Amino acid sequence: MAMAAGNSDPPTTQPSPTSTIYSPETRRPSDAMPTDGTKGLVDVEKQDPREKDGTGEGTDVGGDDEVVRAENDKTDEDRFTVRWEGPDDLGDPLNTPGWKKWVMTLVLAVSCQCVTCCSSMASDTYAGLEAEFGVSQEVCILTVSLFVAGLGVGPLFLGPVSEFLGRAKVLHYGFAGFFLFNFPVAFANNIAVHIIFRFLTGFAGSAFLSVSGGAISDVFTNAKVGTPMMIFSAAPFIGPVLGPLVSGFINEHTNWRWTYYVIIIWAAVMLALLLVFVPESYSPELLRRKAKRLRKETGDERWISPVEKLNRTFWEALKKSIKTPFILLSTQYMVLFLDLWSALILGILYLFFGGVPYVFRTQHGFTLQQTGLSFLGIGLGQVVAVASQPYFNGKYRLHVKKHGGAAPPEARLVAGKFGAVLCPLGILLFGLTSFSNVHWIVPIIMSSFFGAGMVFSFTSTFTYLVDAYRPVAASALASNSFLRSAFAAGFPLFGQQMYARLGAVGGSCLLGGLMCLTIPLPFLFYKIGARVRERSTFAAS
Repeated sequence: MAMAAGNSDPPTTQPSPTSTIYSPETRRPSDAMPTDGTKGLVDVEKQDPREKDGTGEGTDVGGDDEVVRAENDKTDEDRFTVRWEGPDDLGDPLNTPGWKKWVMTLVLAVSCQCVTCCSSMASDTYAGLEAEFGVSQEVCILTVSLFVAGLGVGPLFLGPVSEFLGRAKVLHYGFAGFFLFNFPVAFANNIAVHIIFRFLTGFAGSAFLSVSGGAISDVFTNAKVGTPMMIFSAAPFIGPVLGPLVSGFINEHTNWRWTYYVIIIWAAVMLALLLVFVPESYSPELLRRKAKRLRKETGDERWISPVEKLNRTFWEALKKSIKTPFILLSTQYMVLFLDLWSALILGILYLFFGGVPYVFRTQHGFTLQQTGLSFLGIGLGQVVAVASQPYFNGKYRLHVKKHGGAAPPEARLVAGKFGAVLCPLGILLFGLTSFSNVHWIVPIIMSSFFGAGMVFSFTSTFTYLVDAYRPVAASALASNSFLRSAFAAGFPLFGQQMYARLGAVGGSCLLGGLMCLTIPLPFLFYKIGARVRERSTFAAS
């Protein structure tokens, strides 16, 4: 079904063993673009001698003999390795029509927003759960904590799946699981069923979140991936802030179960759009399918795709996926401290889902739906931060130019410097303006600094980990996801008690002071990161 509207299987034209081999990786975001203006890599020995003078007529320079010698030197494995048939091969996902790329980007972004929004929408259902199931608020908070725990644990187990099944199946089945698991959450007749399926919903949603970004980089070249990735990256940040805003209105006027009915309706729409507009885009998987089809059509079992040569097993990949993130956390202190920085920010954000309503209820008498609107400040800051991304892209290009075309990974930490200052500043200003005699709009505006700083800090950390630890980039991001989710799951469990004990001002100022401890991190690693990487066995050279 998914293949009908997007990239279908590569064309059935059978490549000859002597066809020019083109490597699509030269155009992919993870690799450098050719600096001489060429579109792909073509061996001179395999090029038609008539093409060498650009006229189509050519000159007799003995090129035919070179081609013959080159072909005779090839092994069967080289001749029958399936690749794209040139830069214009319609099977290459990079050649997807532009409108399909953008529809795919928007569908993936809104679907990610649906998953992350679901994590925080539960924060306004506590009163309804307490009344219906007769449980304490601490138990109700587990509906948020266990969902986020599922988001953190999932990538460790589901990360290798796309290597063997491709991206489309993980995206479709993962989101389908998220959709279906929300039914027992919405219709649960006891708190145990409700909480267990909240964890499973988060676990299924993590499969979608861990693969969706890669699907966008599959279809855009390095030169054009910046803008769509900026739009996509905003969705996971805005989703949790949107949750209380939506669920506040729902729970003010109707039953708590409607919170999840809305999620189910939203997820059903997005699942249909995913099946129609998001096909398989993982180039190794498409080449594997192409090789399989060629073996069937020609009866020649020598056709093989590059990924099939690796001869990896799922269990080996799973073992590596689970083990490597924890090795990085225990041996690479840059990974550890950057992960702790990200984890603290996300932990405070999820603590705010209980803390901010407490502040505005006690200090300004807000109703449930009004406390949801109080998160607009954080959301506004996030939007402004995303909109400023072209400025930081320009800064990065200056680093590229300064370093001869290849900027060091530390150039990614420039935005992080802004984030490291803005996060504690926003929290402290929010706390210091949370007095009842200060107009309620002031702390909401002050919280926008935290929202902007969060985006700067996360994007800086993610891109730095990928660039600095490229050989194990997936594991570096998995370690970050695990630690972030651990903090985000744990912090809400004590947020209400902390604000009740310390008050609106004291609780926020404590969090702001804690965030101040992280200010030096991007400045320090910007300065010494290169030296640290030189001594690491995992980091890129």
